[in-house]
Amino acid sequence: MTSIRHNATMGSDAVLDAAREMVLAVGVRRTTLTDVARRAGLSRMTIYRRWPDVRGLVADLMTREWVLVASRFATEDPVTAAVGVVRELRDHPLWRKIVEVDPELLLPYLLRRRGSSHEAMLALVGSAIARGQELGTVRPGDPGALAGAVVLTAQSFLLSGPTMLGPLTQEALDAELTTLLERYLRP
Repeated sequence: MTSIRHNATMGSDAVLDAAREMVLAVGVRRTTLTDVARRAGLSRMTIYRRWPDVRGLVADLMTREWVLVASRFATEDPVTAAVGVVRELRDHPLWRKIVEVDPELLLPYLLRRRGSSHEAMLALVGSAIARGQELGTVRPGDPGALAGAVVLTAQSFLLSGPTMLGPLTQEALDAELTTLLERYLRP
């Protein structure tokens, strides 16, 4: 999240916006830093100084987009926020494009390591859980450990939820996620 704040203060929103437009138009694999620079109206060297490759740029873009969606954790109950974030990300154009065209981009973050998006999500969820604990609406426990379980659960509903559609509707899956999180987090 720190790199996103730093990048935003350096005027990189235009670069991230241009990257978003390119990824939505052609996918991650076909997006080049040259195309992003052209779309942002900047020189290639300006882009290359900050992002040596497209993957780094797209990682910052994903973090920006997902943190914007997850900002509801700052004001909402963690269960309501988690279900809302899953619902909103499921319909987010960038998420849909990556899942449909470049799903392999997500594999390292699912199998091997946490990225800056995970770190930002864990911080947001952890803060919401700690706030809920202070209010008595979330059970005692280490907010970081609880946040990790909530993020893993929400991530599984986001990524694998479509495999359960058929007899179940999206609304039914959202209701099951709500029930699962309610029973996990409530005192």
